[in-house]
Amino acid sequence: MAKISKVVKNEKRKRMVANWAERRAELKKIINNPASSVEQVDEAVMKLQKMPRDASPIRVRNRCSQSGRPRGFVRKFGISRVALRKLALEGQIPGVVKSSW
Repeated sequence: MAKISKVVKNEKRKRMVANWAERRAELKKIINNPASSVEQVDEAVMKLQKMPRDASPIRVRNRCSQSGRPRGFVRKFGISRVALRKLALEGQIPGVVKSSW
């Protein structure tokens, strides 16, 4: 089980990313537009740098919804490999069976 503080901090980051997403997208649009002048791009870069670090979607970490484990995350199910194996062996995940050959 992950520390509760890490899980809570990650949830806070997710909220912050959602709040700043629109403003970040507008600035990125200006920066990536070839028709933008050098001054506009410089101003947009400075504004982007002044935004909070946690507003960047890169800083959000995928965590297991059951245990909060940050490693071994399986995107299709939204849980870690350990939780996936446990639930699959119990028959809790429809369509998933143990492989054997």
